[in-house]
Amino acid sequence: MNHTPLSSVLDSVPSSPAQLLAASARAAATPAALVGDTPVLWVGEPFTPAGRGFWAKLEGHNPGGIKDRTALYMVGVARERGALRPGARIVESTSGTLGLGLALAGIAFGHPVSVVTDPGMEAPVAGLLRAYGAEVHTVTTPHAEGGWQQARRERVADLLAAHPDAWCPDQYHNPDNVAAYQPLAHELVAQLGRIDTLVVSVGTGGHSAGIGRVLRSFFPALRVVGVDTCASTIFGQPAGTRLMRGLGSSIYPRNVAYDLFDEVHWVAAPEAVWAARALARTRYATGGWSVGAVALVARWIARTSPAEERTAAVFPDGPHRYLSTVFDDGYCHAHHLLGHEPPDAPDEITDPGQAVVTRWTRCRTVTTPQPATTGADSLGLAGAAR
Repeated sequence: MNHTPLSSVLDSVPSSPAQLLAASARAAATPAALVGDTPVLWVGEPFTPAGRGFWAKLEGHNPGGIKDRTALYMVGVARERGALRPGARIVESTSGTLGLGLALAGIAFGHPVSVVTDPGMEAPVAGLLRAYGAEVHTVTTPHAEGGWQQARRERVADLLAAHPDAWCPDQYHNPDNVAAYQPLAHELVAQLGRIDTLVVSVGTGGHSAGIGRVLRSFFPALRVVGVDTCASTIFGQPAGTRLMRGLGSSIYPRNVAYDLFDEVHWVAAPEAVWAARALARTRYATGGWSVGAVALVARWIARTSPAEERTAAVFPDGPHRYLSTVFDDGYCHAHHLLGHEPPDAPDEITDPGQAVVTRWTRCRTVTTPQPATTGADSLGLAGAAR
């Protein structure tokens, strides 16, 4: 095995006290000031073939993950507009990461926070939310058509009715969720200089739209690759049971910018687990479901694109909340997630409705689904204050 020479590790050590001070971590007067300016990491061999790789934006370096950015932004803008009154309760549906961001925003701006989740939320995340002062409400039965997300949103509506001054950011449909990611896109431009391909997971549609639109204004030929999960409805597949958290949807978020994407890849849970664990073994920086899925696709993009092209992938969080799922052997054995090394290339379909996908699959036709109007869009929660 090749080892990195100690001299190269020490090259970055300052040679004077003044340099040591300049190189130190930034000081922050508030926890909110720790959000942003996250690093990028080169992900190369052995995770990728020799001479190929991609740059990963490590959003797990935020206190709670990528959605710290949008939680702080949506809350701040709502306060400026008067939609969120001083001291009023914030109520929202979340699978975890936005909940952590809202807990941070609640502390930063002085608001109580209630989050609605489902049994899939990892126990450590629920524990952290309570430790940060948030109320955690768990629905126990999925909606017949809209699944757990719709059941959570209906519970949010009940809580808003019970708290007349409460406000809901409604991350699925709130355009402020998109606007919040402009600084992240600017960070990528400053860090990488040029980006040819962006690989990004799609859940609420916020960070994919917010980052992608800004980057395309800098790089008109930018290729945007969306990463979804099997059994998600976002890109026209039928809804089904989904084990993966943080990407995919059983409703149709209005923040998804369908016209932005050049192609979409669906990734199955065992494939995401393989990639997340392979990242951990080879590059140390890793994460959960979304990170594994994005890394798998970015790895293939890097291998099949010209060597001079530059690929950026957004890793929404780190591994810590997934110690009882993605990185727990017992959990993975129970859900048949281990021993499924992905193929070298995805399957390919020419239209999202051509077949129901159950493994890594690519489609270069991206259209806006035309779902029947359901309660998912009729709750009217965006920026709601009751």
